[in-house]
Amino acid sequence: MFLVAGLGNPGEEYAKTRHNIGFMAADEIHSRYNFTPFKAKFEGLLAEGTIDGEKILLLKPQTFMNLSGNSVGKVANFYKIPPQNIIVIHDDKDLALGKLKAKIGGSAGGHNGLKNIDSQIGQEYNRIRIGVGSPKEHNTDTVNFVLSRFSKAEMDILQERLDFIAATVGELIKKGIAQYSNLIGQHNQK
Repeated sequence: MFLVAGLGNPGEEYAKTRHNIGFMAADEIHSRYNFTPFKAKFEGLLAEGTIDGEKILLLKPQTFMNLSGNSVGKVANFYKIPPQNIIVIHDDKDLALGKLKAKIGGSAGGHNGLKNIDSQIGQEYNRIRIGVGSPKEHNTDTVNFVLSRFSKAEMDILQERLDFIAATVGELIKKGIAQYSNLIGQHNQK
């Protein structure tokens, strides 16, 4: 069993903001595969399904970004999912818009949602980072930037990346982070 958690903030006012790209990725995965409807559980919205024959729990924490670990930790503990079977999808303001990176473990890099997850389950979980651009490029501070909405042109770029993640997350589950990172690297060059 794997847990795939897309990070974001609950509420319509945060929909389609940079910080909510993880929610958007979770929604793409949910619509591509045969998942149950999302249900409110463990301080999040949780759906169950399968990808390539593997049971998957798909989670959108509803705790607000900085407390995402509360929800992720509760699901992981209840279902006894080890960190190496957890995939967290999140925004990264230090990556160019649409650039993808994947890794296991490491620091939170200033991302408060990841810091909170680290405090609940440790650092050795899989991460898919989605570049949302830099606040410096938009002459704004970090908080206003990550809570801003994408332009139509930005969403056109990101939609292709979200489709890619949904189509290939099974590769990460089957083959591991190293091979998935290579796949992402090839895709970033397109």
